[in-house]
Amino acid sequence: MLEETLGGTGNISSHHAEFVVTPVTSTGGAREFRQSMVPHPLVHQELPHEPHFGIYNGRLRSLSYAKGSADDIYWRLRRSVMLSHTGELPTEIRGPDAEAMLDRVFTRSVGKVRVGRCSYQIACYPDGGVAMDGVLIRLEADRFWYVQSDGEFYGWLRAQATGFDVEVFHPDVWVSQVQGPRSLDVLAAVADDGLPEPFNYFDAARVRIGGEPILVTRTGFTSELGWEFYLEPHSDIQSIGKLIWDAGRMYDMDTTPAEVTNARRIEGGLLFAGSDFDETMTPFEVGFEGLVDFAKGDFIGRSALEAADRRCRTWGLTCAEGTPRHGRTLTEASSQVGRVTSSAWSPTLQCGIAIIRLDDPELGTGAKLDVECTDGVVRTATVCELPMYDKAGDIPRGRAADSPEFPGVIA
Repeated sequence: MLEETLGGTGNISSHHAEFVVTPVTSTGGAREFRQSMVPHPLVHQELPHEPHFGIYNGRLRSLSYAKGSADDIYWRLRRSVMLSHTGELPTEIRGPDAEAMLDRVFTRSVGKVRVGRCSYQIACYPDGGVAMDGVLIRLEADRFWYVQSDGEFYGWLRAQATGFDVEVFHPDVWVSQVQGPRSLDVLAAVADDGLPEPFNYFDAARVRIGGEPILVTRTGFTSELGWEFYLEPHSDIQSIGKLIWDAGRMYDMDTTPAEVTNARRIEGGLLFAGSDFDETMTPFEVGFEGLVDFAKGDFIGRSALEAADRRCRTWGLTCAEGTPRHGRTLTEASSQVGRVTSSAWSPTLQCGIAIIRLDDPELGTGAKLDVECTDGVVRTATVCELPMYDKAGDIPRGRAADSPEFPGVIA
């Protein structure tokens, strides 16, 4: 966990600002260091809420707001539309051997990903441990972006390029997401030619906003209907940002920090790299068995995965009266049985929710466990499947009705 203090000199709405960052160590001590950080170029849209920043992929990402109610922001995301400036990190892979190199790295077929489509892809180390997850976008036949979660992967990806005719580099692209039931209305209003056709789930398309070409994808990390846009260094970023903001304000759009999207992604069973899983876990233990394609050719980690235990150890957890505390706080008959890796209060389910990692893969859905909550009270909780509702993914695919009008009613 990191805590940061916004400070230093310069205009925060510019591309460069100076921050004081205080990482909290596992022993509770802290060390301060001063470092030039690069915030999202549209961070000024968040500043009225007095955001508290964290570090994600070496970039600054708002974790929470000092001003405004997190519950109010949550329900506006569920019922209308919200804007989130993320720390997702795109890496470009291009060249004649780009597809062959990525097919070697990822556990799903890259050849099946058409130009103008996205694919959720994971990479493994030779021992079968999960190295990274992210969204692969096929921009051209020999050009891809891999938009990764938080973590060190760039060096590993570059190392795998040896012997292939490819370039692997950071294109200096920033990612933001517009999410919620009215999100496509915002895109239709702001795009010069309206919604791209087609624009299905996991499609990628080029649109023009105020005459500026910009890539958009039907993706997101909120379990809601939505789209993401990618700000490239040659773009008029401030103009694009203002036009999207103005279009969104017609639907009462505002910005949202990570704590709000965190609750939605836990409800939807979206896992967070480095927290919900790491390199010590195989895709099967994580619940990524559907992302391993043994019918394709060879890939890094294949041999280890063929011999691996196929049982899952990653589940959801619901707790009626409290929010589970992170850490090894799960017990059964007073013995520790697992770890809470992510948790939040769910305004929709009206209970505490968590993603957990169980020591024993034989434990699973329906198991009753004791969990220490954030208020220090130990309560009974129930292991459940992920996602916790909308199991077919109808909401982000645009097949579901609008979100619930009051807590406790599930769309």
